[in-house]
Amino acid sequence: MRDLYNKQLLDLGNEIVQMGHLCSDALAGAIKSLHEKDIDLANKIQKSDNLIDAKEREIEQMCLNIFLHQQPIASDLRMVSAALKMITDLERIGDQASDIAEIVACIDFKEQAHFAIIEEMATIAQKMLKESVEAFANSDVALAKSVIEADDMVDDLLEKVRLLMVDLIVEHNHNAVTIIDLCMIAKYLERIGDHAVNVANWAVFRVLGEHPDKHAAQSVAGTLAV
Repeated sequence: MRDLYNKQLLDLGNEIVQMGHLCSDALAGAIKSLHEKDIDLANKIQKSDNLIDAKEREIEQMCLNIFLHQQPIASDLRMVSAALKMITDLERIGDQASDIAEIVACIDFKEQAHFAIIEEMATIAQKMLKESVEAFANSDVALAKSVIEADDMVDDLLEKVRLLMVDLIVEHNHNAVTIIDLCMIAKYLERIGDHAVNVANWAVFRVLGEHPDKHAAQSVAGTLAV
């Protein structure tokens, strides 16, 4: 019975990592489609969101089965509880990658000279996503905290994007629709960074029984920390 339980926990961890890979691939594909003017890839990324949604439902069912049949305690309880929270953030990352791809599918590529700062944001957000899932899988608190700290970089770049795009419209008379599209992509990337931070917070909670953002998860930490 214990062997089955251990296998369920191992499988759960593996599925979380797999969902993280799906989200990372979607984000990478969305940004690649922007960089390479690849409308077909952008359309493909939009459709891939269904795979992420299906993986969320699969993991949710795994967690519920463990709660129902195994009644986990202590660190195992924290792991399963954190997994349930994390998949919501990962699913939203998938949504936002799809949203970026949707914008790319109809954007005016004449403004490509100004895509570099967007791609810089994407590079950081992708790294945060990858490392937040890795931190959860490996119970790596130090890595999780480095993800949390990296969020300031994404926020700073978002502000730079806003200022640049305003300047392009006001001073250089660029296409306002395209500029707004680029601002939307930047905002989605900022939100992806926020969700990666949430995943990292739950990675810390899994190990320490305490959520770094105590205001966001005070009730959960108080109930489940052992």
